[in-house]
Amino acid sequence: RLCAAAAPNLSYQELKDLKKANVLHIDVRERWEIDRSGKIPESINIPLGELMEALQMDPAEFKLQYNQKMPSKSDPVVFSCLAGTRSKQALAFAMSLGFS
Repeated sequence: RLCAAAAPNLSYQELKDLKKANVLHIDVRERWEIDRSGKIPESINIPLGELMEALQMDPAEFKLQYNQKMPSKSDPVVFSCLAGTRSKQALAFAMSLGFS
């Protein structure tokens, strides 16, 4: 399931359309889930338990750890997980840190 503030649930096609506009896609499932089920192309994996720390990292450290430019607080970000619960938690975490 995919989650964004403007549209709490997105279809895979909507995500594909957003990715054309360089939206950062963060998959908050655990690494073992990614290993077992695979990942959506061009997404980055930051397990939910690491997300708060990751979104507060120094941008250079974020880039080194996740091989991706750290999003600014105004950059569009989409979170995904298996059923939608963790992606909604991720969205709430990000918004509590000032992400819009």
